[in-house]
Formats: sequence, structure tokens, C-alpha cells
Amino acid sequence: MGGGGPLQRGRFRDAALAGGVLLVVSVSSLNSVIGAGDEPWPRTVLGWALILLTCGALYFARRHPVAVAALSLVTTGLYYVASVNDGGLMIALIVALYLVAAGGRLQAAVVLAALTVICTGTGTLLGNEDVNGVALFMLTGWVVAMVALGWVRHSRLAYLKEAERRAAGEERLRIARELHDVVGHHLSLINVQAGTSLHRFHRDPAQGEAALAAIKETSRDALRDLRATLGVLRQADEEAPTAPSPGLDALGDLIGSARSAGLTVHGRVTAAADPPTEVGLAAYRIVQESLTNVSRHAAAAEVTVTVEHGPGEHGRGELLVEVADDGPGQAAAPGTGSGLDGMRERARALGGELTAGPGPHGGFLVRARLPYRNEVSAR
Repeated sequence: MGGGGPLQRGRFRDAALAGGVLLVVSVSSLNSVIGAGDEPWPRTVLGWALILLTCGALYFARRHPVAVAALSLVTTGLYYVASVNDGGLMIALIVALYLVAAGGRLQAAVVLAALTVICTGTGTLLGNEDVNGVALFMLTGWVVAMVALGWVRHSRLAYLKEAERRAAGEERLRIARELHDVVGHHLSLINVQAGTSLHRFHRDPAQGEAALAAIKETSRDALRDLRATLGVLRQADEEAPTAPSPGLDALGDLIGSARSAGLTVHGRVTAAADPPTEVGLAAYRIVQESLTNVSRHAAAAEVTVTVEHGPGEHGRGELLVEVADDGPGQAAAPGTGSGLDGMRERARALGGELTAGPGPHGGFLVRARLPYRNEVSAR
């Protein structure tokens, strides 16, 4: 059995807070029942009733902070007016003010804090000898400090929630980018292969059969990559995917699947050192998306894929990726669609850059620089 849900734990904390403050205030108010008995019992009973009401109201302070603080201000004022033996009930009011600020109600906390100081100062001017100027100054400091601490806590929690929300958004964007690259690439190849099979099945059954076999192979690869990508969404008690993230060693299979779709692809991978995992994955996805764009949009006869190692800044190493085709240069206009944007985001996340546009000798050229040493690799 678990230790209770969040609601039960929250109510336990509320009860602990109210009980703790009641204990402290009760100990500081014992002189009203132990001693010479300077006041009539009805007034003593009234004082203790106000103590119980004020401290008990703190149980609801997390859910209704402003109402509880306002009630505490009224009951505390009545207590100090009616009681001859002043206790520490002001502690409960200060705690209530802190909870108002911690709940994000800064304006209400400031107004209630100002009323607290004004009412206490008014009592001093009317002849309350228990609160002199020094005590009033110290009380003001305590009130301001508790409101400030409450607001700092609220601001910190708000910042942490925003950071968590942004992290979740970035993770969703990363997963969406992976899904776009995986599904878009494989479905484009399947579409091309299916068209080839339909076009040549009756005239050249052998070639049509080869296209169908390629479709089977491509769909199997698509399912495998899709399972690996969606594995990050599994529950904690489910089996995690065991397939490694694709990298430079998988470029051969990627180029082979593009060739099976009818593209003439020339590949040259001359990386001198194994890059970090995220750099190899980014290079793979950039080549994958580029080949997808060529098969989907460009009327290209040949495609050249080049991946090589470069010295990079300060000799830390980097991957240089180029995908060039001999089409009419209309594979994808820069800035259109999510494919090019996704590739640029991958390169930018690693501290690199990516350009895409017409090549110097015609066709379309995608060029990326992916540094080895950057904040992502360091983490």
C-alpha cells in the first residue's frame, strides 16, 4: 500500500502547520492560565477561543490564503484588544501573510501586511505600553521579510514549472522531428517503389517483384525505426528498446534503400574518428531527410552523399555533411516545409549550421557542419 495520494499528503501538511503554530502560540500564552490571574475567566476563555480559531484557520490557508489571512488579522486584533496577558498569536498572522505571498497573491499580501502594521501602530499611539517604537519597527521587519520570502518561494516554483514545461516541449519537438524523419523517409521510398512496381509489373515482372521485395524491406526498416523512436514514450515498467540510435555505420543501409527506390546514389564516408552519438545521429537524419526530399521532389538522376571529418574550431573535430543532386535545383525551396527546418534545428542544437539551396554547378545542395565538442556533447 502506498503512503496516500497528493491530496492526503497535502492535508497532512496543512494539519501539521496548523498544529505546530497552535503549539507555539499556546506555550507563549500559558501566562493567562498559570499565574496571578489578572483577568476574568470569561475574557481568558475568549482569548483562547480566538487562539484556537486563528490557528485552526491555518489548516485552510493553502486553499484559501487571502480569506484565512484576513480572518487572522481580525481575530488577532480582537485578541490583543480583549486579552490582558498578550501571547504570541501574532505568529499565526505572520505565517498567514507568508502563505498569501507564497500563493502568488502579492498585492493582497502587501495590503494585509500594511493593515497589520497600521493597526499595531494605532494601538501603540492609543497607549498600548506592550508595543513600543522598537517593537513596532521589529514587527514591520518581520512582516516585510515573511511577505518577501513567500513571494520568492512563489517565483521559484513558477520558474521551475516553466522550466519543466519548456523541457517537455523541447522533448516533444525532438520526438516529432524524429518521427518526421523516420516516417517521411520510409514512406517516400515505399511510394516510389510502389509506383515502380505498378508501372513495370506487367512489362517486366522480375523488376516489379524486386520493387515489391524492396517495399517489404523498407517497411520493415520503417517499423523498426518507429519502434525505437516511440520507445522513449513507454511507461517505466515496459521493456525499453534495445536498438541503438542510427549513426554513420547505418549510412550504408540508408544509401542502399535509396538505391532500391531507383535513385543513383554515390556515397563517400571518410570520417576519421567516431563522432559522439548525437552528432552521428544528426548526420544520419540529415542525409535521410535530404534523400527523402530528392526522391519526393527532385527529378534527379544522381545524388552524391559525402560525410567527412574536419578539424573544426580549436582542433576539436567536426562532421561535414553534403548531399548534392543533379536535379533542376527545385528539391525544396529554402525555408519551406518542416524537413529543412528540422535539419537546421538539428545542426543548430549541436552548435553547428546547415545551408540548403541551389548548388554551384546546378542541382540542389545541402551542406551541414556538426561540431564534436559542444554543450550537448558535454552533457
